Amino acid sequence: QVQLVESGGGLVQAGGSLRLSCAASGRTFRNYAMAWFRQAPGKERELASAISWNGASTYYADSVKGRFTISRGNAMNTVYLQMNSLKPEDTAVYYCAAAKAPDTSVVLTTAEYEYWGQGTQVTVSS
Repeated sequence: QVQLVESGGGLVQAGGSLRLSCAASGRTFRNYAMAWFRQAPGKERELASAISWNGASTYYADSVKGRFTISRGNAMNTVYLQMNSLKPEDTAVYYCAAAKAPDTSVVLTTAEYEYWGQGTQVTVSS
């Protein structure tokens, strides 16, 4: 059974930092691109950041560019999101997701993501 489990969320003051982790299990995630999506209350889920299976390519939404850094663990089954200079508008549930992508590209289409975690809450106070 494939599982993606996020951790690292919490409450932080504006300007602070958090590091999210996603541990994937149940299959090999080599050749799978991974991403972090987020969904704020009353808003649609949006792609915050994505990374190719080998870490060579990354994508950041304009709203997080320069503040967030996505990376993968050596075993390819973990993905991290380092979030710095957090703002109240970053408050959301953050979801980890995986999509099959054997080339070295990121996957930007939500529908292509096959596996999803349950989410971790990030709350940034002003």
